[in-house]
Parts: sequence; structure tokens; C-alpha cells
Amino acid sequence: MHAGMVGDTIPMKYAQLLHIVKYDGYTIVSIDDPWHKGKTLHNYVIVKKDSPLPSPIPDGTLVRIPTEKNIVFNTSHCQLIGWLDAEDQLIGVADLKYILVPYVKKGVAEGRIADCGNGMSPIIEKIVDLKPDLLMLSPFENSGGYGRLDGIGIPLLECADYMETSALARAEWMKFYGLLLGKEHQADSLFNIVDSCYHALKSIAKQAKDRPSIITEKLTGSTWYVPGGKSTVSGIIADANGTFAWSNDTHSGSLAMTFETVLDKAGGADVWIFNHFGTGRLTYNQLASEYSGYKEMKAFKSHNTWYVDTQEVPYFEEVPFRPDYLLHDYITLLHPELGLGSPKYYSPVTEP
Repeated sequence: MHAGMVGDTIPMKYAQLLHIVKYDGYTIVSIDDPWHKGKTLHNYVIVKKDSPLPSPIPDGTLVRIPTEKNIVFNTSHCQLIGWLDAEDQLIGVADLKYILVPYVKKGVAEGRIADCGNGMSPIIEKIVDLKPDLLMLSPFENSGGYGRLDGIGIPLLECADYMETSALARAEWMKFYGLLLGKEHQADSLFNIVDSCYHALKSIAKQAKDRPSIITEKLTGSTWYVPGGKSTVSGIIADANGTFAWSNDTHSGSLAMTFETVLDKAGGADVWIFNHFGTGRLTYNQLASEYSGYKEMKAFKSHNTWYVDTQEVPYFEEVPFRPDYLLHDYITLLHPELGLGSPKYYSPVTEP
């Protein structure tokens, strides 16, 4: 593909799925397929807007940078764009009701940012009319492509960052997004802050004398989705000096469990945390009325149960690219004796 040309590889400290190589006049970014080892998910050929196109153009999706008009389907990428001072580049979003980013809500209200509907079946006509430079979305295993979005001639950026197996690896993708947005320096400096804060917190957690156990999530219908042992959550628990019943598991995604299995393996966990979508303050009575089996959990009985109200708290917005914030919360819940203050995202389940 680049016969006789030697590119300058941008080293990644943690990210394993992302490869960036700079050549004279263009950059090649390749993303490994997280579901099929040894295969490539997507190649991108990145060329500055004021530069001529390489001849011949290498294989891949051509993106001219810096982008000026982007449509974003994922709330965490909307938040990152804000942190990188590129808010004016966001012209459309999907799944607006789940986005807790103030500049996005304001932009939609003022008509500067378009609501493109549901992420799984977006309003194609609106997207085409907006003429974006780039459409950022999350790929899924066996999705069979993106339906009509594949044929509209707009570069689709497959944001596979969530499939990285460590929190810092996922956060490091901000370097790629910064490159596209013309905000490389901002992305590099933000990543350095995240990296150093994360490691500083990790060394504080090491000072704890004990390693309490923690269980995450709760039932969705009749299934409890537990993070796999190679998931970013499992890694953050370990870095917070906590123990997790599935830490030896080899999956990076979630494991589907019955309540009985979870109770048997992790019902004795010291701390229980989960995400909860709205309804105001959550009490132990409400939790027990959702599912009476919860009363068997040690952390329910000892009242060491915490939740994030994701309707009010920007957890999904911030945590993917600020895993240091989440590590801080895990340490405060597992090791209150270390004096790191109150959690940023979690509230305690309260008395009736």
C-alpha cells in the first residue's frame, strides 16, 4: 500500500486497537477489529484540507482535516469535543434524550445542533442535508453495517474505543479524535493529565491496608450483566485496590448471569454499586420492591449500596475519557479511610 515509503508511527502508550502512521502529506489510521483477531475494522486516510491528495490515494475512507462539521451519535464523544474546545464543530446528534452535555442541549434549543433522531434508525435525510465532514458512531459486533448510512457518501468514523481492555487505553483514543478535529495539542495535554491523575490515585489506593470486595450493576429484567474480567471496570476495581469475583474471567464485554449465580458468587461483596435511570432518591425499600432477592446481598444488609442516577449525573458523558474520575469514586467507596472525600458520581441508597 505504501511501497518504498516509511511512515512515522505515533506511539500509543496503552491503546491496542488504534494505529496511527504519519506519511508525507497524509496520515493512515487503522483500527483493529476487536471481534476478529488479526483483521482490520477500518482504515482511514487523513489529509489536511489545504494539502493535495496523495497519488495514488491509499485504500481507506478519506477524511479531510480539520473537520468543521461533525455529527456524533455517542454522548461521551460529544463531551470530549467540548473538552477539546471544538464545540462549534458539532452540528448534529442522535439519542438526544440521553445526552447530559450542557452545550449540546443549548445548541439544540438554539437550532445550531440538529437532532438526528434515534441512533439505531437515524433520520437519513436530515443527515444528508447537514453535509457533515464526519459521522462518529460506535460499531457493534455482527451489526452487518450501518444500513442506509453506508451509502450516503459521508465518512463514518467507527469509534471502537469502548472495546479497548483498559480504561487508559480507551481514553487514549482522544489523540485520534484530536487529530481529526484539529485539536492535537489539546488532546495530548488532556490525555497527559488523565494519565498522571490516574496513576497518582492508583498509588494512593495501594496504601490501603485491606482490599474490600465490590459487585457492580443490578438486574435488567431477569439478567444481571456483570463486567468481564478483562473489562475496563474490572481493571479500575483492581487499580482501586478492591477485589471483584470475576477478575479471573477472560472476557472484555459483559457476562449475562442469573440473580442466583451472582448471589452465590458475589452476594457477600462489601460494596454494591450500580447505574439507575431516574426516579429521584433511591431508598432500600424501593430497591427491595424492584426485586426482593436484593435483600440477601451483604451490601444491602449493611447499607453500603450506592448508585449513579444517569438521568441527572453525567456519568456516561465523562467517564470514558476521564477514567481517573471513576477511579477516584471507586477508591472513596472501597477505602473511605484514605480521605479522598465524597464520590463525584455515586449517591448512597437511603433509608425509607
